[in-house]
Amino acid sequence: MPSLPAPGRAILLRLLAALATLLLLTGLAQANEPFITRFAAEVPAARLVPGADGYGPLRGDIAVVPVLKGTETLGYAFVTSDFVGTTGYSGKPIHVLMAVGLDGRVSGVELVKHSEPIVLVGIPDARIRKMVSGYVGMDLVAEAAEEGAAHEIDIISGATVTIMVIDDSIVRSGLKVARALGLGGLAAEAARQGPRLELDPEAAAPADWLSLTGDGTLRRLSLDVAQINAAFAAHSDPRAAARPHAGADEATFIDMVAGLVSVPGIGRSLLGEAEQANLGQWVQPGDHVLMLAGRGAYSYKGSGYVRGGIFDRIVLVQGDVSIRFRDRMHRRLGAIAAAGAPQMTEMDLFRIPADSGFDPAEPFRIQLLVQREVGPIEKVFTTFDLGYQLPARYLRAVAPAAAVSAGPQTEAAAQAQLWKRIWQDNRGRIAALLTMLGVLTAAFFFQSFLTASARLTFWFRIAFLSTTLVVLGWYANAQLSVVNLMALVGSLRDGFSWQAFLLDPMTFILWFSVAAALVFWGRGAYCGWLCPFGALQELTNRLAKLARIPQVTLPWGLHERLWAVKYILFLGLFGVSLASIEQAEHLAEVEPFKTAIILKFDRAWPFVLYALVLLGIGLFVERFYCRYLCPLGAGLAIPARIRMFDWLKRYRECGNPCQTCARDCMVQAIHPTGEINPNECLNCLNCQVHYQSKTTCPVVIKKLKRRETASANTAAVREALEQAIQNHPNVKGKAHV
Repeated sequence: MPSLPAPGRAILLRLLAALATLLLLTGLAQANEPFITRFAAEVPAARLVPGADGYGPLRGDIAVVPVLKGTETLGYAFVTSDFVGTTGYSGKPIHVLMAVGLDGRVSGVELVKHSEPIVLVGIPDARIRKMVSGYVGMDLVAEAAEEGAAHEIDIISGATVTIMVIDDSIVRSGLKVARALGLGGLAAEAARQGPRLELDPEAAAPADWLSLTGDGTLRRLSLDVAQINAAFAAHSDPRAAARPHAGADEATFIDMVAGLVSVPGIGRSLLGEAEQANLGQWVQPGDHVLMLAGRGAYSYKGSGYVRGGIFDRIVLVQGDVSIRFRDRMHRRLGAIAAAGAPQMTEMDLFRIPADSGFDPAEPFRIQLLVQREVGPIEKVFTTFDLGYQLPARYLRAVAPAAAVSAGPQTEAAAQAQLWKRIWQDNRGRIAALLTMLGVLTAAFFFQSFLTASARLTFWFRIAFLSTTLVVLGWYANAQLSVVNLMALVGSLRDGFSWQAFLLDPMTFILWFSVAAALVFWGRGAYCGWLCPFGALQELTNRLAKLARIPQVTLPWGLHERLWAVKYILFLGLFGVSLASIEQAEHLAEVEPFKTAIILKFDRAWPFVLYALVLLGIGLFVERFYCRYLCPLGAGLAIPARIRMFDWLKRYRECGNPCQTCARDCMVQAIHPTGEINPNECLNCLNCQVHYQSKTTCPVVIKKLKRRETASANTAAVREALEQAIQNHPNVKGKAHV
């Protein structure tokens, strides 16, 4: 292809730069645009508020639009995620469009977008939307008076976290808008009077439990069986009263205490010097740590956090700030150091992130969710509050200069701080992943040395795959998915941001390594070595072979046609993602990765059965899912031919007549004609072992025989010459040199 002249190249580069700038500005504009602008265009005003006929223009001071009936303003519409954090169980925002009337009552609510997995575990999406519509009529004036506790939460069993996030976002965003606009007579909260306060690092705390509880350093919530039964007797669901908690009325249901151990004096008294010093290795500057301890029949932790990573029974509430604790924000506490501390069955530390908006000098409350079973799979819920405020002895006034210099963080700065802290928290996992990537890279670069020994190659592969499964998969949850590819495409379309990808360091590093590997080796570097589910398939198949389970080799014609299935699945998912990324994520359950690796088979039985069926087939057909069904493998295979190097060595005789490597390829990636299909090859290096084998490769064996024949012929000629020399009459009797 002829090259462009220099002026043409310059013009082309300028055009490309202008196009890139335009795309970047468009993405930034979309990223900074309030959600209400998008969703108001999708949801008619009459559907949100009966009788309305349109929306007014976006206000310049706050992300709301008037809801109009002709020229009359009925109220104001907004999206909760424009005002409060709404991250749900999936780690993605839950967007709720709502309207508040001039009287301060909620006049319309609609769940407009979410990425929650609740639909996938048997809860109809319509049921969630019906629950959300139940907030119509809620009085925000009453909620303001009761600090958001004037209503009952209609929890749906199996979707506790999702419902609590939705409830929290509706109440807090509604109060923010109502106060900002003066709806229902509400006014913006007055600025805090008096000097700003901060923790006093020199303040000492009592050393004994009785004094700590007596002066307010520790706050307590104690509920007996009678109180719990009375609360459920007053519940709107009559089934709650029909199943009272067993036991004497005065028996302890839960006795829970809370203390802010990030205050140095309190930490030393409750944790001891050694444990207090250990906190410094766990928390980052600006973080705070809450100690909770409890005993009784009810657990404030429950067991759900083990499966999903979220403690769904407790939430910290402080004004407009609501903090839910995840497993990475939690540490068990071995013992309480304060003298006279009672025996507790649960003792835990919860980290409050610096960018959460939490102010230790202000009052807050721990909201405890108590559940009661009313059917085989149904539960009802009620809440209790443990209020907490640091005694004045632990606080001091902030110096004026410091108060002036301490400005609010920008959202970008807060996000940057968040991902940096996440990377710090995952240092061990990151180091393990980088070590594995370094070892694998060295193995590929020096594969001729590794594959010189079949035994060494075998055990190296078994050890590496075991590490991939246990460390990357079950420990670090670093399992890539086709959802990641769809999310990348969606972000490029809707406004790319590095922040979203940096929040998951393991996935971020893996995708960069996959991109590099595609250039050097194709898709096999990931699919063959770094995919935890692929490792699980291969290791279970190895065990099947040890158990002498017969292996099935599909006819080449059928095998070649089944290859296409995974490409069809990938293209189908990709097409759906262009219309709806949420629907594509639901359909991506064709991947068993979440069930087998992320949730370690702790999931609803249909998903577990599906994963086990795939693994069961893989006992007979090695890497069955990888070969024929994996949409992620198909997505990586498409650019596999861009690789710049061909590392797998072949002989001219490979395929014609020799079929040794083709017969022994675990995924049948070698054509009968001898060439390796890079779209299907997993770079297991088995063919390279054969390439150097003196016992299985006919070419090597033939070369060795030629050398042996040549060596034998040379020895025979030499012996004949020596004999001739000895027998020659001119040299008879002379010394032989």
